Amino acid sequence: MNPLWAVYTIVGALGQTARNAMQRELTGSLGAVGATHVRFLFGFPFALLFLGATVFFTHLPLPHPDAHFWFWIVSGALTQIAGTALMLVTMNARSFVVTIAYLKIEPVFVAIMGFLFLHDPLTLSMAAAIAIATAGVVLISVKPGAAGNALGPALTGLGSGALFAISAIGYRGAIEALHQENYLMGATFALSVGLVTQSIVLSLYLAARSPRVLVAIARLWRPSLFAGFTGALASEFWFLAFALAPAANVRTLGLIDVLFAQIASRAIFRQHTTLREAAGILLLLGGAALLVLAPKL
Repeated sequence: MNPLWAVYTIVGALGQTARNAMQRELTGSLGAVGATHVRFLFGFPFALLFLGATVFFTHLPLPHPDAHFWFWIVSGALTQIAGTALMLVTMNARSFVVTIAYLKIEPVFVAIMGFLFLHDPLTLSMAAAIAIATAGVVLISVKPGAAGNALGPALTGLGSGALFAISAIGYRGAIEALHQENYLMGATFALSVGLVTQSIVLSLYLAARSPRVLVAIARLWRPSLFAGFTGALASEFWFLAFALAPAANVRTLGLIDVLFAQIASRAIFRQHTTLREAAGILLLLGGAALLVLAPKL
């Protein structure tokens, strides 16, 4: 594999942390759906700029996508919308870093989906990894005297992780369906189409259900522009990594965003992670990492 995939993943994880932090701040003013829309509406112009730069510097024509591409890209786009909305709802109920930890259960969902729908093997070591990661989620979620209050955020956080897992599979499939020799063109084209699709879907939804949210987004264009840029930049690097390496490799290294989230949680939100939460995060990350390594054991 081209070693650049690791660099792309780290940059993507850093940009993703900045985007999540900005979206969390916008949730109070715009709601979960409005803050989710900011990521796509203000992100797709930057993605189109990335695509234009790619065409200019590579002198390559735009791909001609087929039905397989559209199936994968639409699946990835729609599940990412739902996953982002659930993520922001969870951030309102729990700390920033704990929410990010919930999302790291994603490799577990990838393994389960692979077993159910792709008939991938599920070994004892993989089952052990799932058990360890699940124990970490329970440790993070259950607080003495407050288990009931923690159950809802835990379920929404886990649901978000599952949707992001489906989205990752969709985007990886879309890039591969383009059959591009130049990975930069394949990744950037898929990103542009995905963000445009998401912008159209959410704009129509908000225009029909909550037009005032669109007005509020327009008024908050300055912070929304920053969230859109960081989101598009992070996604560009994620897509580049997916174009060069299997999703499991990318998502495993991408766990570094938990460390970035820890820094952001302390520096921006003044939130502190308890010993129980920290232990749960370590178990969750350990289980996710073991899951990826399990086929090699």
